[in-house]
Amino acid sequence: MDYEVIIGLEVHAQLNTNSKLFCHCPTQFGAIPNSQVCPVCLGLPGALPVLNEKVLIYALKAALALNCKIPEISRFSRKNYFYPDLPKAYQISQYDQPLAKDGYLEVLGENNLIKKVGINRIQIEEDAGKLIHSEEEESSLVDYNRCGVPLIEIVSEPEIKSIQETYEYLLNLKNILEYLEICDCNMEEGSLRCDANVSIRRKGENKFGTKTEIKNMNSFKGVQKALEYEVNRQTRLINEGKEVSQETRLWDADKQITLPMRNKEESSDYRYFPEPDLSPLVIKGELKNKVLVALPELPLPRYRRFIEEYKIPEYDAHLLVRDKKLADYYEEGVKFYPKPKVVSNWIISELLGILSKKKETLSQIKITPLQLAEMLKLIDQGVISGKIAKDLLVLMDESGKDPGVIVKERELEQIRDEELIDKVLEKVIKENFKVVEEFKKGKDKVLGFLVGQVMKETKGKANPEIVNQILLKRLRS
Repeated sequence: MDYEVIIGLEVHAQLNTNSKLFCHCPTQFGAIPNSQVCPVCLGLPGALPVLNEKVLIYALKAALALNCKIPEISRFSRKNYFYPDLPKAYQISQYDQPLAKDGYLEVLGENNLIKKVGINRIQIEEDAGKLIHSEEEESSLVDYNRCGVPLIEIVSEPEIKSIQETYEYLLNLKNILEYLEICDCNMEEGSLRCDANVSIRRKGENKFGTKTEIKNMNSFKGVQKALEYEVNRQTRLINEGKEVSQETRLWDADKQITLPMRNKEESSDYRYFPEPDLSPLVIKGELKNKVLVALPELPLPRYRRFIEEYKIPEYDAHLLVRDKKLADYYEEGVKFYPKPKVVSNWIISELLGILSKKKETLSQIKITPLQLAEMLKLIDQGVISGKIAKDLLVLMDESGKDPGVIVKERELEQIRDEELIDKVLEKVIKENFKVVEEFKKGKDKVLGFLVGQVMKETKGKANPEIVNQILLKRLRS
């Protein structure tokens, strides 16, 4: 029997602020455990929270970028639960009056059609601490540094119908947050976390199946594997005539399975009530307009502009725009070398290849957009060949030197001397007389082999056009 999957996502994004949500404690990752705490984030008696204004601005940026409606009044609430990493025994979050609601995020759905996935709500909340489990001592330690770190929770509607759509949603959301520069989206450090609510139902039915919530997914690949496992698990249970339990499950990346954690709580289990120590947030139109005007160009509009303005293929535009720094690098390169398709070719095929091989990020590469443009001009001027340019690019990244300097130091200039090329050709023809005979019998494809031999003899320095001209002249004489 055919089933369809229904997925809703809850994404927690840590905001790029230097201090926490309700106090002045720093938010630096990797600090000594319990070194970034104070009475407020430890929940000590008499300590009162004070809202970090920058958190509100960042959250509004996300809300406007995700096409949300922003009510004039929103409130903080206490979410009550007991856990060792939550010293107050409650979390300050938002409940019935969140900062934003009724938005959407565009993703590439079935048949390459753009689909709008609804955003149910965006709320501001504080993070909990971190439990560090020790298998050797059979004990757990608590690090409260993360307590009070500012988060926004972005909750989608249950409208995602495939694992591929889930990936597109998360990738697009990550891109938007990075373009807004409000979250570094480092999943390994926990600054972007995703929980997924998953259910399946028979195709054609309108009623939702019983959902399970999956936690502990710290990579896009982890999300994909966890969803695949959970969909298969639920399908198997239903086919066997068993019921799917509504519960929270953990993804075990080592075993590649989901494991039951606890029964799924309802909102009533948390005994929400308005936070008495914080006033309601009143968002006036002037503030919204101020934030809206300051929004940068977002990934989707930039993608469309790249195709229209630079006349590059959709594939190129997609690869460039998915990383803001890469898109910025590309546009800077085009300013210095106004041949957009050539620049995109070299960035996508060669520059990204270097980064992949060295397992580096764009911020670590030593080649500036101006240096890339200067190298491409050297190709146009006939100073170097495309083959030499590929090797030159690696040397530029290793040294940080300008391309012209390296070309002179390494004597990489193309050989354009026709007499010298003719002498090399004479040698190649003598050593490959059988290939020459094949050409004379009509096998034109062997011409490329002979040119390759010349390039090999000259270590890639011979000008290919001159080589072709002289070679054809010799072979047809």
